[in-house]
Amino acid sequence: MGLGFSLLICLTSETCLQTFIALHKMTSEYRSLHDNYVSNKGVGCCVTLAVILGCLTVLGVILAIAVLERPTPKNHDTLPEDTGGMTLVESIPLYLKYESNATFGIPLEQAWKDLISQASHSVNVVSFYWTLTGEDINVNSSTDIPGKDILQALGELPSRNISVRVVSSVPTVKTNSTDLKILKQKGVQVRRVEFGRLTAGVLHTKFWIVDMKHVFIGSANMDWRALTQVKELGVVVYNCSRLAMDLHKIFQSYWVMGKPNSSLPQPWPANYSTNINKQHPLLVKEGNISSSLYIAGSPPTFCPPSRTQDLEAILSSISEADKFVDVAVMEYFPTTRFEKPHKYWPFIDDAIKMAVFERKVKIRMLISCGRDSDPAMLPFLQSLASMDYPLHHISIQIKLYIVPVGNQSDIPYTRVNHNKYMVTDKVAYVGTSNWVGDYFLTTAGVSLVISQNTPHSPVNNKTLYHQLKDVFNRDWHSEFAVHLRDLGHNPDCALSPR
Repeated sequence: MGLGFSLLICLTSETCLQTFIALHKMTSEYRSLHDNYVSNKGVGCCVTLAVILGCLTVLGVILAIAVLERPTPKNHDTLPEDTGGMTLVESIPLYLKYESNATFGIPLEQAWKDLISQASHSVNVVSFYWTLTGEDINVNSSTDIPGKDILQALGELPSRNISVRVVSSVPTVKTNSTDLKILKQKGVQVRRVEFGRLTAGVLHTKFWIVDMKHVFIGSANMDWRALTQVKELGVVVYNCSRLAMDLHKIFQSYWVMGKPNSSLPQPWPANYSTNINKQHPLLVKEGNISSSLYIAGSPPTFCPPSRTQDLEAILSSISEADKFVDVAVMEYFPTTRFEKPHKYWPFIDDAIKMAVFERKVKIRMLISCGRDSDPAMLPFLQSLASMDYPLHHISIQIKLYIVPVGNQSDIPYTRVNHNKYMVTDKVAYVGTSNWVGDYFLTTAGVSLVISQNTPHSPVNNKTLYHQLKDVFNRDWHSEFAVHLRDLGHNPDCALSPR
């Protein structure tokens, strides 16, 4: 009765009648709302008050109806996709022991086996090279068993009517590997992309796409050593079809370029473009955790204009940080290393220096050092470390992460921290590239950039962002991380004094 009375009063006023009509004509964006709502000064104050109250009542009801009937938005910016979750994945080398309360990601072997077991119609894998058995590198070691299990499991998928496509690089690591030959014989489709001819680089990317809804991106190649002898890190995103379809565009670019005598299109056709990038990230939701994320790529010749390039993702993550930037990469060179002659390439180096000097952002860099590390990296790290000046609130600390070799010295190119990630006070970045000029100019790679918002609760510590932050702190404070200034002779680190 109150609503009807208010409506009656509203309709006795010419101004309110206009408002009522205008509201019925209102679009989902509520256009012209304020233009039509004006007071009538020609009636008494009491009637005016009643009219205003009546109009406000009707306005509230109609607004509520309008909101309820508003069409469901279809733009990925406004409609978060529910996801099965994002999980940090790690491989910790055998005999590398941490404290019992340390944070760890899900074991890489387990994550890969889970993805294979969940596959129902398709598995697409990209890897720089394939060495899943000890025989591939002329090594007899029982630690290759997990690799052999993965090779066997992938080879069995075609018999279950599951399409398997794999992409590898030319050039690649020189081995005696027969993995791809074995997989081909079992029905797996294999293509090798001649990156040496196309870009003068290599395909250094490492990712999986399963059933066009599950994704793995990380540092691990399809190598048994990545499961037992090398420290790796990556991310699995479950049940996120839009992210998987976006990553599939990159896979498809490799697949097409894997045809004989292929040539790079200029420009890339429209079906390789993306509407998910730094400017328009994909919004996803897992319970009460909201995340925005996008995939970046390299090299520029493989990126349509709509794709955020990997270098831009790194530089913007550093430049937008307000408090801290923590970096863990295997190699760091502000130069090119593979093209001749070598060139100075200061973009990331300059971004780090500007952040620490101009904005007083605290920088921590955890660089890998193993038996095969290049000692030429040392002067560049020392140059950065020399900026540390606490009295002027300039904080830049560099440590070397050294994996003890122990009795595993007969296995080549192992016992090293192969991670390639960054965490700031704003984002988590997980990539496949070392921070060296060539990786962003001629070499293929991808990265996943994630920003997460959560209510203040204990659940915060379960987000991927907080897991990555905890893993960095675990490694930074571990016995395996040595301050650059404290580095003494260590046979397991090629950068140490001889």
